[in-house]
Amino acid sequence: MEWVVMATHSTHVRSLDHLVLTVADLRATVDFYTRLLGMEERTFSGRTALHFGDEKINLHEAGHEFEPKAARPTPGSGDLCFVVGGPIQDVAAALTDAGVTIEEGPVDRTGALGPMRSVYLRDPDQNLVELAVY
Repeated sequence: MEWVVMATHSTHVRSLDHLVLTVADLRATVDFYTRLLGMEERTFSGRTALHFGDEKINLHEAGHEFEPKAARPTPGSGDLCFVVGGPIQDVAAALTDAGVTIEEGPVDRTGALGPMRSVYLRDPDQNLVELAVY
């Protein structure tokens, strides 16, 4: 397929509003992101979302997705990076104290705004979650 790009001022992406995660266990996901990462659970139109800053993650429970949906919605297929307050050593210590396994880090990475330090962990669906400090 060949794409013809004809971007205009009105079609230029300015920010990410939300993304969708397909999850196996809605309550386990909400607990992880609210208790461990401080996100806020909100419901709208019978749906569940996790809010943080000016963004949100809409949650779809596997087998009960909302239309329209991804072509192959699958729990555990996400790879997400969140910016946290840091310092990264304190983030790592807090995760360890909470019983969370750090998969990698702290390590140097490059984010949208430049160099950052990150740690990696897994959520209940085994999505890769990167927590980063600029």
